[in-house]
Parts: sequence; C-alpha cells; structure tokens
Amino acid sequence: MLEILKQSSNPEICKPLVDAVIQKAVEFRQKFGRKPAFMEVCGSHTMALARTGVKQSLKDYVQLISGPGCPVCVTDQRSIDAMIALAEGDNRIICTFGDMMRVPGSNRTLLDSKIAGKDIRVLYSPVDAVKVAKDNPDKEVIFLGVGFETTIPILTLMVGEAEKLRLDNFSIWMTTKLVEPVLRYLLEAGEVQLDGFLLPGHVSIVLGEDAYQYLVTEYNISGVITGFEPAELLSGIYKLIDLAINGQASILNNHPAVVRKAGNQVIHQWLEKYLTECDEAWRGMGVIPRSGLDLKPEYDKYNAKKRFTVEVGEPKKTKCRCGEVIRGLISPNECPLFGKACHPMNPIGPCMVSAEGSCAAYYQYMRESF
Repeated sequence: MLEILKQSSNPEICKPLVDAVIQKAVEFRQKFGRKPAFMEVCGSHTMALARTGVKQSLKDYVQLISGPGCPVCVTDQRSIDAMIALAEGDNRIICTFGDMMRVPGSNRTLLDSKIAGKDIRVLYSPVDAVKVAKDNPDKEVIFLGVGFETTIPILTLMVGEAEKLRLDNFSIWMTTKLVEPVLRYLLEAGEVQLDGFLLPGHVSIVLGEDAYQYLVTEYNISGVITGFEPAELLSGIYKLIDLAINGQASILNNHPAVVRKAGNQVIHQWLEKYLTECDEAWRGMGVIPRSGLDLKPEYDKYNAKKRFTVEVGEPKKTKCRCGEVIRGLISPNECPLFGKACHPMNPIGPCMVSAEGSCAAYYQYMRESF
C-alpha cells in the first residue's frame, strides 16, 4: 500500500495526468462553452487539492468548488456557543478534538476557557475520554462529538466501552452530520451549477459505493469516490469530466482498495444499535431534517444534551462568510475578512481554524495562485 501511495504522488505519473485532465477540460469547454464545475465534498480533499497543487494547476480549466465537508466548519454558531457554555460548568472535564479549541464562539473560544482554568483536554484518540472518566469518578467527563460518518462509529464504540465499565460520569455532546442530506440540500437549492462530485474517500469506507446511487437516479449527476494523493485526485477529476462530456450520470469507485460497494457492514450494525436520525443545524444552511445522528433514548445516560442544561443567546453577528464558502457560493478570498482581520493567528470563522477548512487551505497554499 505504501508503494502505491508513493507512486500516486510521483511527478512522472502526475504530470501526464495533469496534461490529460487539461486536454479533457478543453474538450468540455469546446462542447459546452464553459469550464466543468465539480465540488469536492470532503474537507480532506479540499486540503489535499490545495497542498499538492492540483487545484492551482487546473485553475484555468476546471472549477473545483469546496463543499460542506469539514465537520468543524459546518457546525452552526449556536452549537459552538453551547459547547463553550458547557465547558463553563463546575466539576467537569471537557474532551475534544484539537480543531475545536480555537473555533470562535460569540464571546470566547474553548481555548479561552482553558486558559481561564477550565479542565479542557485535547485527545488524539477519542476513546481516551472513557479512560479519563474512569480515572476521574468525581468529575463529569463530556466528549464533544463533532463529525461525519467517519467519526461517528468511534462515538458508538465509546458508548459501548462506557457501558462495559458501568460508568455513570461519562457522556457525549452529539453534534454529528450526515453526507447524504446535505448533498440533497445543495442540489435542491440549486445555488451552484455542478457537473459532478468528488466523493469522500474516508466516509465512503463506511457508506460504500452503493450509498450514492440516489445522485444518479434522483438528480442525474455523477460522483467519483477517490483517495487523497495527486494521481488519485487527478484520475477522479478526469473521469468526472469524461462522464459529463458524454452526458452520462454514474457513480464510480476510484478508491477500490478500501471502499466496497456496500460499505462496512459491521459499522452499520453499530450505528443501528446505538443511534437514531435527528434534525441538525448547519452553518449557513439552517436546520436540515434527519441530517444528523443522536443516541437512542435507551442510551440517554450517555447523552450530554439530556444530562445538562445549557442556555445560549442569539449568536454574535460578524462579517464572516463561512456559511457561503461551505455552500460553494464564494471562494475564501471573496470574504472581506480573508487575509485581513481573519487569518490563522486570529480566525474569525471556523473555516480558517480547521485543518480541513477551505479558508485555511486557501490561506496556506493558494493566496498567490488566484
């Protein structure tokens, strides 16, 4: 596998692929009079396309639009404020992914609360939160469960472990998101003209190739599941252009080493056992019905939203346009704050904070290219 990944970033392989994609994009333009437009759904794709130079190499030929694939970025402001307010309570240990620490709330960040003395811990393995609860029986330990289908199975594993240890002081603040409902939202809103989707590699390991067939049968639009190395990304883009030129709508699996047609059935069983669909609020999009997962009622003792009362006011309004960036309506440099008031040392919105954020990718790799 490592050898395959090395080859996938080999310039001798990637340069001809760039040329092939450009030639195919020119063919598309000759036929339709415009550049082909594709959305990368996954935040890791957004960062990989920028970091590897693929997006910069194709900028004059292919419109690559960043979508709502960064879990931190799509978490709405009221939810961010609620998680920060949760951390303000006494006798609590908050466990979280690192990206969440610097996401601005209306008045402060989790990092500000930590500096002020609150016990907030960044974990690299979420399951470690269960160990924290076991080691601190006199404290309420709450994990901030932000994520898409890639992360959600880990949350069910945590609940199972807490059950096994019979912990009464562990819970998860569930703020999860699902890919299918947001893709449906974007397509039905019709705000952005798209010729196809670069479908997420990690999420597709869980969902499987067949999970995207609704894109073809209901919306007549293509998707290619792809990995994260330059050759994989370029191959995926080439196939999307080819499908569009030929007027075909199809789901192609360009990541077959890890993505199966039916996905991971063991994980599906975990999700079915512990979780139920719920309405979720998305940044810039409002509440999308049945777009998240929450713990089933029989697991309420592990549901922080049921155990703790948190009150937040109306979120503070700023000129941050993250909500439009993640919907593909604008690119980061079209936000008036980008690179001025908003930069990595002083992020105004989550898209500049997250390692998968569109603004962070643009700022780090593409400011001089566009």
